[in-house]
Amino acid sequence: MQNNISDNIKNLFKKTFKEDINDIFTLPQSGSSRIYYRIKSNNHSVIATYNTDKKENTAFFHLSEIFKKNKINVPEIYAKDLENNIYLQEDLGDETLFNRLLKVRKSNEFPEELINLYKKVIEKLAELQIKVSEKVDYSICYPRKAFDRQSIMWDLNYFKYNFLKFTDVTFNEQLLENDFNTFADFLLSADCHYFLYRDFQSRNIMLHNNEIYFIDYQGGRKGALQYDLASLLCDAKANIPEKIRTELLEYYINYVSQIIPIDKNEFYDYYYAYALIRIMQAMG
Repeated sequence: MQNNISDNIKNLFKKTFKEDINDIFTLPQSGSSRIYYRIKSNNHSVIATYNTDKKENTAFFHLSEIFKKNKINVPEIYAKDLENNIYLQEDLGDETLFNRLLKVRKSNEFPEELINLYKKVIEKLAELQIKVSEKVDYSICYPRKAFDRQSIMWDLNYFKYNFLKFTDVTFNEQLLENDFNTFADFLLSADCHYFLYRDFQSRNIMLHNNEIYFIDYQGGRKGALQYDLASLLCDAKANIPEKIRTELLEYYINYVSQIIPIDKNEFYDYYYAYALIRIMQAMG
């Protein structure tokens, strides 16, 4: 099967760029079933993606088009072969925000260079969430058009069955379910009319040509502003110190309040609730 995929990728590359391939190799897989390849020729380096989930591909193409039209930095899609579940996209290199963090950070310090970089990322996030919120066709988003009750319950049950049930913690399942429903009611009482990236964390933020780029937004949908910010600031792998997280949270609120009206106290309440469900989902 791998040979067939490789042959289809080579054919699409040659058809698109009119060049022979010098090198093709598989990139390490992350948390999805998508397979990525880096292809090099004399004049090009591109990323090929193989993904059999056609609805996810459709969502990715739609969101990419919307982002590009609104001057949000995402990879250029060069070519598609939907029959064979492959497409070619821009190669943004290997440096993620997480890589930069590991390179710059020493022990528990969080240097000014990283704080300033995170502030730039936060600005880009806010612009993305607000700028495209009314331009996305959410009926195309996958697997849900919004971070709705179903999405919330999936995450909470993921936490219950993949984390809590494997611990020695004794709990009443019915009471926990009652709490889950109360929690979902609260989360959904926030303003949920913005674009929600869904997996906005340091490994999905690329640093390329001194610009910030976003990748892996296939699961984007409609939702609350707080979720993506919590995903970024509460990213366990990044391990941002509490004092810096608070500073960056304040920075986000002040930046967004220049674009849309914000009730600061209300934003805080919902932010910590969305941070909790994000952490629970990650634990699961």
